[in-house]
Amino acid sequence: MSAIEEGFARTPHPGAEFLQGSREGCEPGEAVEPFRAFTDWRDVPADTLNAQYTALSFFSKGGFRFFLPAYLVADVRNLLMVDPLFHLTGHFGRGVVEVPAGDRTFVREIRGGVLLNPRRYGAIIFEDYARYRLSVFCREEARAIVAYLAFRRDKAELDIEREDIDTALAAFWKRRAEEAPTASDLQAHFEREQDFIAGMTSA
Repeated sequence: MSAIEEGFARTPHPGAEFLQGSREGCEPGEAVEPFRAFTDWRDVPADTLNAQYTALSFFSKGGFRFFLPAYLVADVRNLLMVDPLFHLTGHFGRGVVEVPAGDRTFVREIRGGVLLNPRRYGAIIFEDYARYRLSVFCREEARAIVAYLAFRRDKAELDIEREDIDTALAAFWKRRAEEAPTASDLQAHFEREQDFIAGMTSA
């Protein structure tokens, strides 16, 4: 748990107006709304996390980055009735299932290799989207997530859960934890941009 708290100690709040990602339908807004009252993820009670279990799907990238540790810590403390693991590992594996229908059996690809929605997103598959969304985490945050995944792997009772974690670690998280920009890199970039904007507006 300390690894999570330390890893996300410098994670900035994106601003209440920037917490919601999806704007399709009313569910995203309803799921995210309770989190607008919190500017510190440590203050979010487990009851809120459990009641708003769909929020992890509807947060903006910044909202997901900021509030994910609240779910992870609650999970480590056995206070969570929902499982955040899928959002970190669910789209890196590949597989197929056979679906019988009458006198036919359909072979369906599942998980990371499935096309997201070709009409809207062309050739993007679920793994592509997962990599994009999870790239929001800086190096310190990624290391905290790796520690959480190791914790979950140690207590996993199902082979499929361990396989999902191992696949995600090998495909994405271990490298992210070693090569992602650091929190200091992000802050330095922000300061350079602010200096540039100030210079341009005063010229």
